[in-house]
Amino acid sequence: MYEMINSKYIRIYDFIISLTLIIFLIPLMIFLLIICLSESPKPIFVQKRVGKNQVPFNLYKFRTMKVNSPSLASHLVSQNQVTPIGRIIRLLKLDELLQLINVLKGDMSLIGPRPCLFNQKELISERDKYNLFSVKPGISGLAQIKGIDMSKPFLLAKTEHNMISNFSQIKYFKYLFLTFSGKGKGDRVKK
Repeated sequence: MYEMINSKYIRIYDFIISLTLIIFLIPLMIFLLIICLSESPKPIFVQKRVGKNQVPFNLYKFRTMKVNSPSLASHLVSQNQVTPIGRIIRLLKLDELLQLINVLKGDMSLIGPRPCLFNQKELISERDKYNLFSVKPGISGLAQIKGIDMSKPFLLAKTEHNMISNFSQIKYFKYLFLTFSGKGKGDRVKK
């Protein structure tokens, strides 16, 4: 159904762009690793997420929450679970830089539905209605650009379906440009 987003060209773009960004951003990633180490002995956060065809994969992020934080969607986690440095890293969306490794490995795409947790049953159900698990999850997409997070499963799934149904190579680069220019919001943390 979603042939364009699953095309070999998108995988080639993902690979080249993510590899280039990783190489270019190595100094920043090392700096973030050191900063995160100042707050936690485990500066890299690894979490099982729902991948293409609902196959689990390990998602990588810089740690912004306390080690004992519950494994919940960001909008369900209390603000007091976020570390002081983590607040800044989240605000600048730098915690997600390690997901470029997921893109390079082929677990994710740069553009696609944000990967959810297996305990987000309502969102999984809404995405199933639109067959959204037939595509790789992404770092960003139309929903993030519009500021729609996982706290609105119906609207999120509908927006993701609209993005993927009308997908093209031009839109891939448009969404990337909008994300890099600061339009991608990410998931909020509850107050």
